[in-house]
Parts: sequence; C-alpha cells; structure tokens
Amino acid sequence: MDLGLADRTIVVTGGSSGVGLATVRALLDEGARVATCGRDADRLAEAAAGLGVAGRDRLLTGVCDVRDADAVDRFVRAAADTFGGIDGLVNNAGQSRMKGLDDSTAEDWRDELELKFAGVLNPLRAARPFLARSAAAGVVNINAVLAKQPEPRLITTSAARAGILNLSKSLSAELAADGIRVNSVCLGLIDTGQWTRRHAAAATGTSYEDWQAELAADRGVALGRLGRAEEVAYAVVTLLSPRASYITGTSIDVCGGVGRSIL
Repeated sequence: MDLGLADRTIVVTGGSSGVGLATVRALLDEGARVATCGRDADRLAEAAAGLGVAGRDRLLTGVCDVRDADAVDRFVRAAADTFGGIDGLVNNAGQSRMKGLDDSTAEDWRDELELKFAGVLNPLRAARPFLARSAAAGVVNINAVLAKQPEPRLITTSAARAGILNLSKSLSAELAADGIRVNSVCLGLIDTGQWTRRHAAAATGTSYEDWQAELAADRGVALGRLGRAEEVAYAVVTLLSPRASYITGTSIDVCGGVGRSIL
C-alpha cells in the first residue's frame, strides 16, 4: 500500500540511532523528505552516511539539544526553508533513567521531567505554524508502556512518561482545529543501544542473545524477545500517513505483549 508520504517533510528528533534512525530510514524508503537532529555531531554524521546516497537530497541533519528552545526553533525553521514546509513531527529524543525512589535525587527528577516535556513541547511549538499549513499534518510522540504500568526501577521515567501520555491526549484535542493529529507509540523492550550498554555493564558472562531472552522472560514479554527498532518505525510511519487521517488522540503499544493495561 502506498502510504502517501512521498515528498512530504517530516521532522524526527533523536535520529542518530535506535528508533529515531529506523524511523528516518523508513520515511526515506517511503519517499519522504526528512529533517533529523541529535546532540552528537559525529554520531549524526555516521548515521546519515549509513542511510545511503539515495536519500541525501531528501535528508537534512542538524546538531540540536531538544531542551534548547532556540536551537530547536532554528533547526525546524531550517527544515521548513529547505523543503518548503513541514507535514509531520516525530518527538523521539529521550532516554530512560534506571533508578528507584531511594536512588533518585531532586536533580534526577528535574532533569527527567525537563527532558521529556521539552522534548515534546519545544519541537511542537517550533513546528506548529508549519504543520497548520499542511493538508495532512501528524505528530507522533514516542513514549513507553511505562506510561500506563509504572516500573519501580524506573520511577522518574515512569512518572514523566505518564505525564507525556496525558499531554499527548490534551494536544490531540487542542490542535484538532488546526488539522494536526497527535498520537503516541508506546514501546516495550526494544533492542537499541541502551540494552547493549546495559548488557556490557552487567558483565554476566552470558551472550547478548541469551541475556535478551532472560530479560524478556523476567519482564513478561509474551513474544519472548526484545523488539526491533524497525518494528517501531513501521507503526510510527503508519500514524504519520495521510491514510491514518481519522486517527488522533490514541496510542499504539509496540511491546511484544508486555503491556497489561486495557486502557
């Protein structure tokens, strides 16, 4: 099926690795024009080089921290100037903080809430005027199933994720009059760089494959494995598509069955 994304411009934050990079690749494969940013210039350049020559004329990259509203505004405006507008936004930048209540400082809470909320609000505020001019504007906020079923080992992240899910619902109603759809994709355990780093730090002596299987079993993942970044990207791209023009204010779990909430 043609998703109708050819020649549409999508901004993706945190596109240098993991789900962000997989989303950039999937969008380019659909013929879209993509502007993506990251904090590390070297990683961003390496990621862009790995996307191949075919997408070079449809790809814009920029070094940007989503917590810096002015930098985000400059990047988004550059994307609109380069490609003639913006049709979609994927708010992907972020990370998980593996800490419980007793380990979490006041600074941890401030940093986590700032990153999660700035990571949605700064790009959205910058892109909103351009999205409002699009005939098929869509925003996808990358979230986690933690938003609906908190994890004690990730207490600050769980709380922030819940707030972002609530915010996304509010935004879907607020922006509907402008023709801007807002949806969420909630992740479970996805095989990205953070899990390889945690495996290395654990130094268990087991292979990464065996460690993944044990982790999936421990977390109750019905499919018995970690997800792949491209499996998330497919859901994101579908929600951005004009084919999903009557879908807003909802969330899709991409989590292998670990999600136990019915809401």
